Amino acid sequence: MSALLEIEQLAAGYGTTQVLSGLDLSIAEGEVATLLGRNGMGKTTTIRALLGLATVTAGSVRFRGERIDGLAPERIARLGIALVPEGRQIFPNLSVEENLKAFAANRCKAREPWTYARVCDFLPRLAERRRNLGNQLSGGEQQMLAIGRALMTNPHLLILDEATEGLAPLVREDIWRCLHTLAAQGQAILVIDKYVTRLIELAKHHTIIERGRVVWTGTSAELDADHSVWHRYLGV
Repeated sequence: MSALLEIEQLAAGYGTTQVLSGLDLSIAEGEVATLLGRNGMGKTTTIRALLGLATVTAGSVRFRGERIDGLAPERIARLGIALVPEGRQIFPNLSVEENLKAFAANRCKAREPWTYARVCDFLPRLAERRRNLGNQLSGGEQQMLAIGRALMTNPHLLILDEATEGLAPLVREDIWRCLHTLAAQGQAILVIDKYVTRLIELAKHHTIIERGRVVWTGTSAELDADHSVWHRYLGV
């Protein structure tokens, strides 16, 4: 598989504060990968740097062969990267249907793109609640809406930042099922989450960072075989 995303020796932060230093990360076409680490170690900053929302001071970010560090966030999004952000951040005063249709775009030029009807088939609870405003949804429903909204852009790369955080176990299971289905369909996904066992089942490749640096990288089999890595860097 060819490289979809290549981050090399990335240094980034906010103002005079450097958070990332010499970070490397790559994702192949159709691959599911994770970015792991304890809270405050630079995971979200990595995503923000990738999306043009944090200042990159060294290194490079390439997406589909094009260097994107330094581009405006809206231009990066139009290249086909969609984020399901921590905290969901849906539009509270728009209906479910409006939240979804506002983001409709076939950015990856798919022959069978995600449409409003297809997203509702994939996430049937959204169809049931289509006329409800965003602020009338439960936390789990809002998370499903955030995922559906990202899919409506038909991205080459889907990024999920703590998508199962704070949700009831049954809702988390629904999200894991969604992600497994997307992975089986060949959707490239980068996941930040704390449920290592579930991530090993879902993803092929894992990168662990600590204090803005990569401290471990490997396959699911390698991560599953070495639980000392979990305790050393993930607090599991």
